[in-house]
Amino acid sequence: MLERFLKKCEFDSLEDFRSNYEVVVPENFNFAYDVVDKWAEEAPDKPALLWTNEKREERQFSFSDMKEASDKTASFFKSLGIGKGDKVMLILKRRYQFWFSILALHKLGAVCIPATHLLTAKDIIYRCNAARIKAIVALGDEEVTKHIVKALPECPTVETCISTGPLVPEGWYDFNEGIENAAPFRRPLRPNRNEDLSLLYFTSGTTGEPKMVAHDFLYPLGHIVTGKYWHNLDETSLHLTLADTGWGKAVWGKLYGQWFSGANVFVYDFDKFHPSDLLGIFEKYNITSFCAPPTVYRFLILEDVKKYDLSSLRYCTTAGEAMNPSVFERWKELTGLDIKEAFGQTETTLTIGTFPWMEAKPGSMGVPNPEYDIDIINADGESCKPGEQGEIVIYTDRRRPLGLFREYLYDEELTSQAHSNGVYHTGDVATRDEDGYFWFVGRADDVIKSSGYRIGPFEVESSLMTHPAVVECAITGVPDPIRGQIVKATVVLADEWKDRIGDELVKELQNHVKQTTAPYKYPRQIEFVDELPKTISGKIRRVEIRSSKPNPHAHAS
Repeated sequence: MLERFLKKCEFDSLEDFRSNYEVVVPENFNFAYDVVDKWAEEAPDKPALLWTNEKREERQFSFSDMKEASDKTASFFKSLGIGKGDKVMLILKRRYQFWFSILALHKLGAVCIPATHLLTAKDIIYRCNAARIKAIVALGDEEVTKHIVKALPECPTVETCISTGPLVPEGWYDFNEGIENAAPFRRPLRPNRNEDLSLLYFTSGTTGEPKMVAHDFLYPLGHIVTGKYWHNLDETSLHLTLADTGWGKAVWGKLYGQWFSGANVFVYDFDKFHPSDLLGIFEKYNITSFCAPPTVYRFLILEDVKKYDLSSLRYCTTAGEAMNPSVFERWKELTGLDIKEAFGQTETTLTIGTFPWMEAKPGSMGVPNPEYDIDIINADGESCKPGEQGEIVIYTDRRRPLGLFREYLYDEELTSQAHSNGVYHTGDVATRDEDGYFWFVGRADDVIKSSGYRIGPFEVESSLMTHPAVVECAITGVPDPIRGQIVKATVVLADEWKDRIGDELVKELQNHVKQTTAPYKYPRQIEFVDELPKTISGKIRRVEIRSSKPNPHAHAS
């Protein structure tokens, strides 16, 4: 399959990969027709998606099954008036109908808007009106449908609602009944052009309302690197990415790159995460490749990992937030496997990664993906020297990389602020070492300037997280008349440490940071809280912590 899209598929070194990776871009590329349906034609029985849930229900879909199901779904959607350019929101959690639906929307040339089941009525109203959504496809869960029904009177563009059941509210269409009775599907003559809008994500954002990140039909081609050269997948792989389909990580790890590589995508559909259940899944199904945010690995290493047979697992990756080196080391101690880190945004595909030909450095994101022209620059726009902090930027003056978003929909001003004059500004700060590895520092707005030093939140958080008392923490800057800013730690303690809150514990945590990182980075103020403020996607809202009123019970020194 990959031979159709790459001038060279196999590389023997990182230098070879950097120099010779090149995608052959077809005219009017459509992932559903040109990848999924091609697999169905050439290898109809090849496993494509293995789905299971907490009830131990199980379904294995071949590529032929996926073609048939997506054709029926496309025919059903078309009968409801959904067509080219129409915007359709999918709230389907980890149900296999998500894959049927997104492929069907691709086949129709429509715009897919994946969304989380955690949205409230207010969130749904904002998204429907901002994007001018025409239809909603949702799981028939009482909580999910309740919020949608409540929102609909204030969503004038929404014409159609479809439920996958078991609950189908009055006036809604039944998804399963609809595809069962669908007429034979006829492919549209010209479903799309490469530049047409295909996928729209609302970023959760740590400030303001979510932005609408618009991707075109070429976006999946950008994920060849994700599946083949970061997850290191092939046709024998059974790959599990732990992500809800409402987030961008789902198409990163459960769709595009994986099916370019011919891997079987494993989907575990659960309501509540239990680390022991996940380890049992690894053992039962012989998972070969795994990707999850660092938080998941932090929970896994607290389990008795050695009692599970993980011999089938041969590759592990992480993204979504920076990984604490102590988690990397413990996972390797328990499994013998490195965790290959990577970096990207909703606006991009994987931009920086740890690839198979290179040593993984604990805490490093890796090196630039050859699809992107990436640098770290200072405030004067000059390339930073090794060890110097600066913003990660992507140059687009010579060519537009596959996978870079088209625009923030309906917002030219915001688009031009981020991407103009041949430069896309990520807003993320990093350093680069002598070997060319990139190291995440934090969002540009989050970097703390204290007594002339620039301190990244992540490095202090990583240090604090190695103390057994700390479950979670967030580092922010607090105004100080002498130093400009001082470092503040907002800390969630493990239960067994909560009765020790006081100056003695504060000193212990401060000394721990001084001993595990540069002493000037230690938090001069520490506040203990029950939980950290977060966005709907789980990102820490440092802006909310910074803007909160000073806590008279915070400990300072």
